[in-house]
Amino acid sequence: MSLLTGFKKNFNRAGTTLMQRTGIVDRTVDREFDDEYERFKLLEKKVEKLTKEAKGYLDSLRAMTTAQLRISRILHHFYDDATPMEPCGQQYKKTIENLDQELRAEMDASFRKTVLEPLARFCSYLPAVNEAIQRRKKKALDYDSQRSKVRKLIDKPSEDPQRLPLAEQEANLAREQYENLNAILIEDLPKLMELRVPYIDPCFEALVKAQLEFSKRSYEALDVIEFPPERESHVDEVLNSMRQLQIANKI
Repeated sequence: MSLLTGFKKNFNRAGTTLMQRTGIVDRTVDREFDDEYERFKLLEKKVEKLTKEAKGYLDSLRAMTTAQLRISRILHHFYDDATPMEPCGQQYKKTIENLDQELRAEMDASFRKTVLEPLARFCSYLPAVNEAIQRRKKKALDYDSQRSKVRKLIDKPSEDPQRLPLAEQEANLAREQYENLNAILIEDLPKLMELRVPYIDPCFEALVKAQLEFSKRSYEALDVIEFPPERESHVDEVLNSMRQLQIANKI
């Protein structure tokens, strides 16, 4: 199809759309397709949102482990060899570094492979479906336009006796093209909706298992840190001592 031919078709379709809005040209309506289309658009919206939030979760996990690493390094400077908590600070810093280097990397790779990549592949299929829906819309406009021409020739016959048969032939061709594509979409859109469950389920399961594994291994790593059984003072006592300082009384 040449550029000029494509431009003419798009121009005619735009005119048909305008006349449909004003009631001059009837619009073909298929309730079954409309229902399936609405379900598809809802699925598309939910899958895209799920993909976005899953990426956000992984980004948040990276941010959390990075913050933990910074905290561990800062806390390390609070303690010296004479401080009872110094071994805990050392152990915490080492544990967090291992979690950041090993566990987060494993989590990142696993999460991408089992959650993000499958969701991305699912989303990559949706534009092709939308293209087919747009083609159906164009074919419907062509069919409605040809039907309108036939009706006008019937209401107001042309002096050329060949115009009506030719218009009817073009209308039949347009109807056939529209109905073929419409039938394919009505058949395939429900199948796509049915496939979402067996496709999304493994992603959901992988997401939960990844979260569980990360939380479990983080807990196991942090749980071995041993704190001194007795503190020289409790937090409240320390705060009370701070209040009694002369510098505190001058603030």
